[in-house]
Amino acid sequence: MKASKTFEEDLRIYLERFDEAIQRNSLMEEEAVALEELINEYSRFILNEEYIKRWDQLADPHLVDQLRNLSALSVAKMEKYRARKLLRGDGVIADYFQNIESCIEEEFGQFQVTRESTVLLVGSGSFPMTPLLIAGRTCSKVIGIDIDEEAVTMGRQVVDRLGKGLNITLEFSLVEQLRDLKEVSHIIFSSTVEAKYDILDQLYELTNEEVVVSMRYGDGLKSLFNFPSREVDKKKWRIAENSLRPQQIFDILIYEKNRPAKSQEGN
Repeated sequence: MKASKTFEEDLRIYLERFDEAIQRNSLMEEEAVALEELINEYSRFILNEEYIKRWDQLADPHLVDQLRNLSALSVAKMEKYRARKLLRGDGVIADYFQNIESCIEEEFGQFQVTRESTVLLVGSGSFPMTPLLIAGRTCSKVIGIDIDEEAVTMGRQVVDRLGKGLNITLEFSLVEQLRDLKEVSHIIFSSTVEAKYDILDQLYELTNEEVVVSMRYGDGLKSLFNFPSREVDKKKWRIAENSLRPQQIFDILIYEKNRPAKSQEGN
């Protein structure tokens, strides 16, 4: 995309293009190709150093919320199209999806997932790449939840096609409705889950003391697609790692429970 006179003009052009894409009830092949290219172009836009430097030029903060909403809806629509295409026997991985997959490689940093782990993904979507990759590489148990019932149904079909034999469960559920949360060792929040920090606060009482949380987020220019980071209750959670990834769509904050230090014996 050629830069226009102002940063805000560039964003409004993207807003119009995403709005037009969302208005379509279903995607035909030609429209899907156009939307895929728009998502790929937008992904490159938010990683472009030139635009990162121009972030302070943004005068209308409402544009961020609008673009985040419409771009996330567009990706969700593209995921469903991609899932349908795969289930018909044809699948192509776009730049955006390749970028997401590369982010999964070291999701938890030093807090490695093993075959004994139980991983919960909040916001699994219709093409559940994260459960497939984690379960496939670690043989761990992976649970994905989403509040989009159609996405869960399609996600199960994708898992049946690509993940036979893997220990993956997808549920149409809220976090607080899950049983056995105390058994979960690792939690991942998708970057487009708006209520992720409110859910994190809830999870303090519902999870075990050793649980590790991977919070995908995007600040600055990356907040045009991802919900940004927020302050947490420091009595509950502490930041164990902050993984900034300049060439990837989102960054990752790793949280641990902030347990008071044990008093020394004899004191």
